[in-house]
Amino acid sequence: MADQSFPLGDAPQLAAHLAPTLAMLRAVAAEGHLTRAAESLGIPQPTVSRALAKLGEQLGTPVTARQGRGIHLTRAGALLAEAAEEAMQQLEAGCRAVVEELDPDRGQVTFGFQHTMGSTLVPPLLRDFRAEHPHVRFSLVQGPRDAMLARTWAGEIDFCLIAPLPEGDPRWASTTIREEPLVAVLHARHRLAKRRTLRLADLAADDFIAMRPGYGLRQIFMGLAATAGFEPRLAFESEEVDTVRGLVAAGLGVAVLPPADTAPAPDTVEIPLNPPAHRTIGLAWPANRPQPPAVRTFRTFAVSRA
Repeated sequence: MADQSFPLGDAPQLAAHLAPTLAMLRAVAAEGHLTRAAESLGIPQPTVSRALAKLGEQLGTPVTARQGRGIHLTRAGALLAEAAEEAMQQLEAGCRAVVEELDPDRGQVTFGFQHTMGSTLVPPLLRDFRAEHPHVRFSLVQGPRDAMLARTWAGEIDFCLIAPLPEGDPRWASTTIREEPLVAVLHARHRLAKRRTLRLADLAADDFIAMRPGYGLRQIFMGLAATAGFEPRLAFESEEVDTVRGLVAAGLGVAVLPPADTAPAPDTVEIPLNPPAHRTIGLAWPANRPQPPAVRTFRTFAVSRA
């Protein structure tokens, strides 16, 4: 019994049934010959014939017609083949992306990290990895610690490089990459600028310049102050470490930061804390979420360089 034709205007149902024959229509349009179309698809010619005949029955009109020894598409078939060409191009692009995603040497990694790690820690890590895996592509995302964690959890980022790590939270897996010291940053004419080391409590009466809430350094600093037994008086909050250094250089307060990349900013000094303080930098990702091969390869590489 012939298949019932589709109700007039039922485009979604038609599209659902048409999907398996898209490649066949496209091949017939390109080859103009049923046997060659079947060969190009790697399937038997009778299979193509039956599928196109069935489609014509469902539509209520043929999609192909004989032309000498060849075959051509009817008006209805040509309209569908035109749509099939666009759809198949998009599908093939998606298939290429999937193949690359499953190849540890050709996939894509979306890598998030805090701003303070973008100048010295991330570039050499990417350089060394690309030397061994030159075809892996990267999408880099920078932002505050809490935003990086939120976007990683939402699936926008594969994993993030942050400090502090979400230790003790069973939703997250993490691994340490490096320990980075923290120092007191003071104006060069600060009353304690000549000290070799400082207790953080020595600065309890000063105005502090800190990162905004949601930034890892803010969380670490507030924890250090609580341990030292005081609540810091915050004069300024910033989203950029360089801005914090500039405000200290202007004599507007003191700060606790990682050491500068090369030398302390002009008009500032950096003094180690006693007891020593540091921040633990590492990778974090959702604990129970599978990761594509390229992502796992880069993660393993980053840990090996720790």
